[in-house]
Amino acid sequence: MARVAELLAEAALDGDEARREAELLLCRALDKPRSYLFAWPEAEVDELPASIYRSWVGERRRGVPVAHLLGEREFWSLTLAVTGATLIPRPDTEILVEWALELPLPDDAKVVDLGTGSGAIALALASERPDWRVTATDSSPEALLVARANGARCGLDGVRFAEGSWFDGLGDETFDLVLSNPPYVAAGDRCLVTGDLRFEPRTALVADDNGYADLAAIIAAAPQHLQANGYLLLEHGNGQGAGVRARLEAAGFAAVSTRRDLAGHERVSAGRWSGGG
Repeated sequence: MARVAELLAEAALDGDEARREAELLLCRALDKPRSYLFAWPEAEVDELPASIYRSWVGERRRGVPVAHLLGEREFWSLTLAVTGATLIPRPDTEILVEWALELPLPDDAKVVDLGTGSGAIALALASERPDWRVTATDSSPEALLVARANGARCGLDGVRFAEGSWFDGLGDETFDLVLSNPPYVAAGDRCLVTGDLRFEPRTALVADDNGYADLAAIIAAAPQHLQANGYLLLEHGNGQGAGVRARLEAAGFAAVSTRRDLAGHERVSAGRWSGGG
């Protein structure tokens, strides 16, 4: 019978992050917190959980994302279900949430998250600002099922979900804040054949026009859906900051600026709409 320390060593996944992933997988197989692994490294592990863990390690070696193996991912302060129908929420996207929470919005601000996927952005905002009226849209019915389930799972039933591509399905509604993490990867980008991206939906990753098509579509349509002095926040690729800023300024947005991600790359750009919707 294998012991906890032996199973972790057996995984032989390289790097600190890989070690953390192995610990997460073993915790799930054992139904124990991570503290158990450190407190009881010599504890014997029954054959069934050991077998489940070894199977998951094998899948991870083949590249299957840990989030898909566990069926969930932490984002902000929330534990969210993820499936192959949604992007895996990533720490860099928390920059979008942080920036939104800093904006001078009304206490009962109307906010829409376009292309919500797992619901990560919309639910994070709703968890921090319960009086905000948050809407989340997605063109994928499968993704919306995941997002709705996450809303219920997190006790955030006040978020409204709507099916449609970007602003479709919202009529002539206007908002204090529009934000989105849209597809922004160019079709030929090599990142699509490496890492976790191989297992995520291409429709949520890839955009035409060298990755700018969906960003441009949102920027063009946003003025009709923003209240006076409303804001547009967009996540984008690490080489797209200048292009997104130029498009925002050309569309008439003021106070255009960009924030960098954890690696120092330009990642989120914003503008204020001084007109009316």
